[in-house]
Amino acid sequence: MHIPMLGEVSIELIRLVLGLVLLAAFVGGNGVVLVWLERKVAGHIQRRPGPFEVGPHGLLQTLADAAKMVGKQLVTPAGADKLLFWLAPLLAFLPVFVLFLPISWGEGIFVLETNLGLVLILAFAGINVVAVMVGGWASNNKYGVLGAARAVAQSVAYEIPLLLSVLAISFMTGSLDLNRIVELQGNWPWQWNVLVQPVAFVIYFICGLAETNRAPFDLPEGESELTAGFHTEYSGMGFGLFMLAEYANMLVVCGVASILFLGGWKGPFLPGPWWLLAKMYALMALIMWCRWTFPRVRFDQLLNFNWKWLIPITLANLFLTAVLVKVF
Repeated sequence: MHIPMLGEVSIELIRLVLGLVLLAAFVGGNGVVLVWLERKVAGHIQRRPGPFEVGPHGLLQTLADAAKMVGKQLVTPAGADKLLFWLAPLLAFLPVFVLFLPISWGEGIFVLETNLGLVLILAFAGINVVAVMVGGWASNNKYGVLGAARAVAQSVAYEIPLLLSVLAISFMTGSLDLNRIVELQGNWPWQWNVLVQPVAFVIYFICGLAETNRAPFDLPEGESELTAGFHTEYSGMGFGLFMLAEYANMLVVCGVASILFLGGWKGPFLPGPWWLLAKMYALMALIMWCRWTFPRVRFDQLLNFNWKWLIPITLANLFLTAVLVKVF
């Protein structure tokens, strides 16, 4: 049994602290970039330029909005549970850093080396729905409670096919280590897992939309029905932390999809981190396109689609994968 020496522990600790600082900067910068990008994508889909006045092509608009949001007064609604009301945004935002820890950005480039990286991400991703439930309930607002109830039902339902689609890749590779899964793929698209697991990739992507409350599965917020749902009563940085957590969770979903199905950081000519970022942001653009293209589904349609179609298909796909792995 290898017992780490004091020097090794210190190096690991320094790397972890440095990695968390870099991740904090990345999560903040990612939120600024994605808000601007989403407005631009929405603008062009609706044949308008999007943000255009503050800075060249509206590049500074998000920074202006962030400054305004930080300056807003934090208000607790009458009758709300003050402790839980302000705990919820922190509960949504802080676990985000754990989700990024095991992601492999290149050969030997990671914050935390673990052979259970996939399990770690799936375990901590579930905390977000607890934060949504706590925030909606503690708001003392009927729209908030309805949004929280929708979020819990949606998240519990769609976690099942998401886990089953991920298991198909684990069966194939025999590993839950994200770095190992990338190493088993090649530099070129025909060497990626998506070619042998297209059904699992499509279902993972659909479930990723539902787990991050993105359209057409944005029923927990439902602006036209619930006036923003679980975060109706939040303003200022309370709302800001929910929004940053949502964009960071979307990026984690895209990062895991890139690693499991699209070769991760592997690709020709460019260094690994650039390939992983390119794949992640390409999937982010696809998520934004879905939001501004497909209408919101009804709640019964959302659940029927999952229980009647996604779960049976993923079970069949997992069974077929297990048989093929055993035979070959």
